[in-house]
Amino acid sequence: MSSPKRRSRRNASAMRMVGALLAVHREAAGYTQRSLAERFVIGEEAIASIEQGRRPLKMDLAVQLDQLLGTNRTLETAVDNMPEVDLVPRFAEEYMDREREAIAISWYESLLMPGLLQTEEYARAVFRSRVPVYDEDEIEQLVAKRIERRDILHQKQPPMISFVIWEAALRDQLGGPKVHAQQVRHLREYAELPGLWLQILPLGRTSHAGLAGPFILLETPEHQRLAYTETVRGSQLIFDADEVAILNQKYAMLRTQALNTEDTKGLLNRMLGEQ
Repeated sequence: MSSPKRRSRRNASAMRMVGALLAVHREAAGYTQRSLAERFVIGEEAIASIEQGRRPLKMDLAVQLDQLLGTNRTLETAVDNMPEVDLVPRFAEEYMDREREAIAISWYESLLMPGLLQTEEYARAVFRSRVPVYDEDEIEQLVAKRIERRDILHQKQPPMISFVIWEAALRDQLGGPKVHAQQVRHLREYAELPGLWLQILPLGRTSHAGLAGPFILLETPEHQRLAYTETVRGSQLIFDADEVAILNQKYAMLRTQALNTEDTKGLLNRMLGEQ
C-alpha cells in the first residue's frame, strides 16, 4: 500500500470500546438499535455488531452519527485513533472491510494484476518492488494478507465481480518469466469462476477511458455504492454520489473498449501457448 501511515487489523479491545461508546450515546439520545439503523438505511444487526465490537465502525458512519447524536466528534476521533500496529493504512484496511462484505465489485487496473487475482509469487514481486524497500518479514506479512483476500472469490455466495485489466499490466514480466507464466495461467483459471467476468483492455487503442488511473467500485449489502483509489500520496475511499457516478460511467466505457470475456480467454490461451 502506498501511504506511509501504517495500521493493522482493528484491535479487538478498541473495537469493543468504540462500540460501547456508540451504545452509550445512542441510548442517551433516545434511540434503539432499530430506530438508529433506520436513520442510516443500514440493518439493525449492523448496529448491534458495531456495538458488540464484532464489526468496525466506518469513518463515514462515525461522522454522521456524531452529527445526529450531538457527540462533538467523539466517535470520529475514536475511529481515527485506532491502534497503529501493522503495515496497512487505515483507509486501505477500511476498504478491505468493505471488500469482504461487498455484493458487487468492479475493478479497473492498469499497472498491476488486481490484488484479488495475484498469485503468491507475483504478490511477493510486487512488494519487493516497493521503494523504499520492505524487509522480508514485512513482505511475508503483506503477501499472506493479500492471498487471504482471495477467499471472497470462493465463498458459497461470492460477490458479482468484474475486472478490466489493461494489457500493459498483463505483458509486464514482474518477478521474471516463471512468475509471469504462473500469473497468466492463474488468470486463465480464474476466468472460469462463476460470477467473475475478466476482460483485457488491449494495447493499440485510439481511445482509452482509464487514463486517469486504476479504481475499484463496490456495492454494499445495503446497496450503497462507493469507490476506492490509490496513488503515491495515499489511498482514498470515495462516498460522494456524484464522484462515484463518474467512475461508474468510466467503468462502463472501459468494458465496451475491452475485449469481451471469450476473446480475453483466447488472448490468455495464446499467451500460454507462447510460453
